[in-house]
Formats: sequence, C-alpha cells, structure tokens
Amino acid sequence: MTVTHLIYPRDAVSIGEASRRTGVPVRTIRFYCDEGLLTAYRTTGGHRVFAPADLDRLGSIRRLRAVGLGLAAIAEVLAGDQEAATAIAAERAAVAAELDELSWRHAVLCALERAEGHDHALTSLAAVADRTAARTALIDFWRPLLSAMPSPLFDDFAEMDIPPIPAAPDPGQVLAFAELVRLVRTPILREVIARQLWRSDAESIRDERALLADLATAYAPAANRVLAGDEPAAGPELDLFVAAHARARGRRDTPGFRRKLLAGSAAGHPAAVRYWTLTAETVGSHCTTGAVQDWLDAALLRSAGPEPARR
Repeated sequence: MTVTHLIYPRDAVSIGEASRRTGVPVRTIRFYCDEGLLTAYRTTGGHRVFAPADLDRLGSIRRLRAVGLGLAAIAEVLAGDQEAATAIAAERAAVAAELDELSWRHAVLCALERAEGHDHALTSLAAVADRTAARTALIDFWRPLLSAMPSPLFDDFAEMDIPPIPAAPDPGQVLAFAELVRLVRTPILREVIARQLWRSDAESIRDERALLADLATAYAPAANRVLAGDEPAAGPELDLFVAAHARARGRRDTPGFRRKLLAGSAAGHPAAVRYWTLTAETVGSHCTTGAVQDWLDAALLRSAGPEPARR
C-alpha cells in the first residue's frame, strides 16, 4: 500500500470525491491503493485523499482495466516499463487464443450433437477436445518415423502434410481430426507408413538420414506432376526416387530392384488410404506426400515389368 501521511496538496480530494469524479467505486480505489497502483495521502484523521495527478492516474487505470489489461500489465505501463501499445497487443493475442479455443470447443460440441452413434462419437471427440493436443498427436506420430530427417526437412513436411488447426473450425473438420488421431494411434498405420517409407528391406539401408534427404529431392518433381494432374509414368521423377533407394542400399537401378522396391510398398492399404484422404481434406490440397507416393508407386508398377519366367 502506498500512503503519504499528513502533508498533501491543498487541492487534494477525498476518496468519495475521487470516486464521483472518476466513476471508480470507493472499494476499488482502496484495492488499487493496497495493490500499490495508486498513491494516497492521509489526513491527520487517517482518511485517504488524492491529488489531481492521482486522479489522472486513477483514470488511466480505469481505462486500461476497461479494455481488459491485468493489474500486473497496468503496473508496468504506469511505471514506464512497458508501452501501453505493447501491453494491449499482448492482451489482444491472449484473447485471440481464447477465442480459438472456444471456437474449437464449440465445433466439437456441435459435432457431438449431430452424431448418430453418440457413445462412439463421444469417445472419438473426447480425444481431440484439446485443440493443441489434437495436432500434437499427429506430430508425435511422425517424429519417430522421421527421426533421421534433418529438422528443416521435417518442418517442411509438417507444414505440407500435418494439418493445421483451423481458426474457425466446423464440425466436419473436428470429426476429421478425431479420425486422424484415432488412425495414428493404431499400430497398423505406423507399420504401413514405415513400410511405405523404408520398403521391405529396411535393414539394408546404410544411411537413413541421407535417404530421407534424397527422397525429399525426388518427391519435389513428382509433386509437380501430381499438381498438374499427369498420369503416373516412368521418367526422370521416378528415376530420382528409385535412385535414392538404390544409393541408400549400395545397389543399382535394375528391373529386379524396381520390382523388389514395388513389392515392399504396401500401396493401397486401407489405413494409409484413409489417412492420406483425410489429410488431403484437412490441409486443403490433394498434393500430399501420400498422393506423391501413390503416383510414384503407380509409375513404378508400370516401369518394373513382369517377373522373368522361371525355367
């Protein structure tokens, strides 16, 4: 509590008058004094009185409180430790985050209301009730699978293939996230994705980090073909992909190697198809890593040719 005794300006006013002039309740003025936000003088009778400068300060406190600033932020502004604009921007960001949380919760509840199988929907949607945890579950699925990937490449992958949380989600979007989270928590999806990534002879890979870097280079031109709507076909895009796997194993690109690479693809597995379909819907692009991989596998199938006849 900040109090100055006995000596006070002649034009100081009582706490009741300070309340009348500023519109701040007397009880609140006492609270601000006790919290050290406002200086009060004391008369010989022990009553609080306030100088004109204190009333100006009280008015500033009232206005800053009215727009939602907390007492700690107001104290910093009044002390000159923080600009008012900075404190207001921080409060606006905090309110925006709260609105995002409320928007997500509203969409979850709407989805639950519309669900036919209420018990099943409740179990599914409860897993994504926390919007941050929903996306974290997807990131946590991919991190161990791509642990050898350089951080910048993983960040690029996450931006392209791990759906962001929409600012104003609708019930369909939260249902899609709920299904994605359910899928990544099933062992079969991890097994299928790992097989698509490393293929059947993962133990022969000499340098996983180098392979992932080479695959990222190979996927880029193939993604352009997917975006253009081109039919899968043999060509330089497929050659880069096969070369990445061959180099990682110390092998040559031969028809036999291509057939072996194709055999380990797990292409068309229902869990992976559903995962990548939902991912495309939630990221708003059909050109996901899953779609690029499907394009390359289809091109590989056309280029590998039949198994040679046994004699």
